[in-house]
Amino acid sequence: MADIRSRLREFVLGELIYCDDPEAFGDDADLIGAGLDSLGIMRLIMFAEREFGVTLPDTEIEPDTVRTLNALTYWIESQRR
Repeated sequence: MADIRSRLREFVLGELIYCDDPEAFGDDADLIGAGLDSLGIMRLIMFAEREFGVTLPDTEIEPDTVRTLNALTYWIESQRR
């Protein structure tokens, strides 16, 4: 799970959200509050599906599943099983 979280972190902070101090951005920090918008969520889901070989059902896209790096990691892991 740490590898998934690390790759998500790199993508989110490199492509979707600007953060002055990425090291201070915690795994439970609110991505939506930090500026992740609906287009960013779709880009993030496409990245995760491609990168981790999962299908993330549209019916499960909710604020709680994409709000934090930890929530995203858990969602991806649950789809890999």
